[in-house]
Amino acid sequence: MITNSVSGTRIDEIAGGIYRITTPFPDLLPGGFSFNQYLVVDDEPLLFHTGLRRMFPLVREAIEAVIPAARLRYLGLSHFEADECGSMNEFLAVAPSAQPLASALGTMVSVNDMADRTGRGLADGEEFSTGAHRLAWIYTPHVPHGWDCGVLFDHTTQTLLCGDLFTQGGFDNPPVTEQEVLGPSERFRKPLDYFAHSLGSGAILEKLAALRPTTLACMHGSAFRGDGSALLRGLSAILGREASLANLTPH
Repeated sequence: MITNSVSGTRIDEIAGGIYRITTPFPDLLPGGFSFNQYLVVDDEPLLFHTGLRRMFPLVREAIEAVIPAARLRYLGLSHFEADECGSMNEFLAVAPSAQPLASALGTMVSVNDMADRTGRGLADGEEFSTGAHRLAWIYTPHVPHGWDCGVLFDHTTQTLLCGDLFTQGGFDNPPVTEQEVLGPSERFRKPLDYFAHSLGSGAILEKLAALRPTTLACMHGSAFRGDGSALLRGLSAILGREASLANLTPH
């Protein structure tokens, strides 16, 4: 459903009670780009990624096509970056019960200084409920980037809110696709090289694959529906080969 005809912002349900909000930016990069936020509609609604500060009116408008923005209870962020939490304080101002939600490290080093209300820092594997949805925080330092990085897994729908993993370029991606997104995301990643190439990447990606997600809620591009474990292991294999080649390259 398009919620703003000027910007092209829209909201679509991609799993039970989980909505993808997207705003296209056709001129931001060659081929265009998009920014997604994910709204978990429940007794205590959660917004994962707030979007850039200047996107606040668009994201709020999209949320309010489904629920009042004032009902938001959690504002989640994968890591501290403008597109993750740029409009965090604007949402805190309109949602009196909302609380920032991030890794324990991210809350300590960034969120509690920048946010107008104290955040909730989550430990690796910590679970919480929004009502019908049971979510777990998975700490993923440097995967794909950010010492404070982490993702959310919804056990109820087997949805992995996977942040910048599997970022796809373009600005007109369908809300959800069953076509594999590893190829398109790798074509986007390699020229920009925005991964941290951590020594722990393989183990972290395997931990995510073991969750057996059936939906990957990507922050840029389409959400993916299908065998998420296979894509995560495919990405791990690619990064492993890159690491091996790097070790063999003379300096």
